[in-house]
Amino acid sequence: MTIGNLAPKKENKSRRGKQVVDEKAPLLPRRHEEEVGEFNGASFTGAVFNLSTTIVGAGIMALPATMKVLGLGLGIAMIIFMAFLTESSIELLLRFSRAGKTHSYGALMGDAFGKVGRILLQISVMVNNIGVLIVYMIIIGDVLSGTSSSGVHHAGLLEGWFGAHWWNGRTFVLLVTTLAIFSPLACFKRIDSLSFTSGLSVGLALVFLIITVGITIMKLISGNVAMPRLLPNVTDLSSLLSLFTAVPVLVTAYICHYNVHTIDNELEDSTQIKGVVRASLALCSSVYVLTSVFGFLLFGESTLDDVLANFDTDLGIPYGSLLNDAVRVSYAAHLMLVFPIVFFPLRLNIDGLLFPSAKPLVLDNKRFALMTTVLITMIFLGANCIPSIWDAFQFTGATAAVCLGFIFPAAITLGDRHNIATKRDKMLCVFMIVLAVSSNLIAIYSDAYALFKRNSSPRE
Repeated sequence: MTIGNLAPKKENKSRRGKQVVDEKAPLLPRRHEEEVGEFNGASFTGAVFNLSTTIVGAGIMALPATMKVLGLGLGIAMIIFMAFLTESSIELLLRFSRAGKTHSYGALMGDAFGKVGRILLQISVMVNNIGVLIVYMIIIGDVLSGTSSSGVHHAGLLEGWFGAHWWNGRTFVLLVTTLAIFSPLACFKRIDSLSFTSGLSVGLALVFLIITVGITIMKLISGNVAMPRLLPNVTDLSSLLSLFTAVPVLVTAYICHYNVHTIDNELEDSTQIKGVVRASLALCSSVYVLTSVFGFLLFGESTLDDVLANFDTDLGIPYGSLLNDAVRVSYAAHLMLVFPIVFFPLRLNIDGLLFPSAKPLVLDNKRFALMTTVLITMIFLGANCIPSIWDAFQFTGATAAVCLGFIFPAAITLGDRHNIATKRDKMLCVFMIVLAVSSNLIAIYSDAYALFKRNSSPRE
């Protein structure tokens, strides 16, 4: 992966601490900046940590299901290919930002397409982040209260521990989680206040991965793991089209573009951004490949859309029940702590979209409380209405995520406002747009066809 030559910025570094949002840049007045304390720039390691945290989220839970669709060989190849394509799109964003002296994705879209471009960016961030947060809630509901797939009920942790009761039903559990965890964490006005919970969430994600790999290796040694498919099982046109449903999931798994500028702005040495992007994508790709391979090896054709829901079965190894619970608890807790990190830019982008001329959100308590309440309520209702994370990923991945990751960077390059794009850049951008639009249209058609077929089939 190559980032290209990125000239160092001459402007002073931001002293506002870690800021995920890229809209309405002057978020805090001077007196609030002083309360944060002196900030001399982020380290390379800290920048890698922040970008990696932005990338790795709920998408990892759907990747084993993409192996079931694509097969192990093609699936791994697609994960790696998508990482290279993501790196290329980020390089284009940063190069054009240098040329236009813009320091956010929104400002770059405004520089290229005016007010319309900036609004399109805000809407895309809104759709993408709402979709991601709904997925977080769905997974937490699956883990705590259970889920049903193909007529088979997979018990949640609370049901397994205490039996089936009204108070461990999905809706009630998500309501309690929203009021007790999501709402308090979402009320922080500075994202710096969430630094400890963010670090803890990364540790919990690693616990999930280590335990999953350990369980699979133990089963491989004992000979209890069947040889997985390396290639997709294509028997007719419908099965061929279904392969494209994996594309939105893979796209969503790598979306971090709305946070790249902020991380770049905070770097102590901005020339390090190419190394930050390389390291982050290499780290996240490794985690994705390991999770996909070992998750699919462990459950094979029984892999669910949300692989966490698979961890309610007898693993056939010592302390299997305890390990099942540890896996599910660790990643559910990880998502609970990451939720406010994704919610923070969502709230500010929507505020910038609805109230572009209003005073900073942090200074208006009524608007802050109303915005927080409305958004959390919308996410809660969405998580209770959408049946699976695959459906949510299909929608966000085929719309907002593909725009943020590929279509917008390609459009900026093809517009070439500053006459810096090479012929190779433009060919790559045409390829990205064609691939993004065609694959996602086919994915949407395949999903709609499958839904129609399922609803029209006679019920016994």
